[in-house]
Amino acid sequence: MKILLDECVDQKLRLAFTEHDCQTAMYAKLAGLKNGALLAAAEAADFETLITTDQEIPYQQNLDGRRISILILCAATNRLADLKLLMPAALRALDSIEPGQVIRLR
Repeated sequence: MKILLDECVDQKLRLAFTEHDCQTAMYAKLAGLKNGALLAAAEAADFETLITTDQEIPYQQNLDGRRISILILCAATNRLADLKLLMPAALRALDSIEPGQVIRLR
């Protein structure tokens, strides 16, 4: 699966997705884009899932008809150590997430 890590996610987390093509927004040249523009650019670049810590995206964006899914990591903080605690659940979620779907992990 082709995964895009949002800028708000520690870029080192990409190393935890060894079975996937995981790129940071900066590496994919999508840094600085916000919400709708980011989703559209990510879809145009054939990303299948956006991983973020931004819990507001589903309320700000209409995902109907989108080809990209969103995985929201809701850890105690955005620090790498806290985000890593969600990795087993995140990897399981990637096995079943569908286009246009949002999954929140706590």
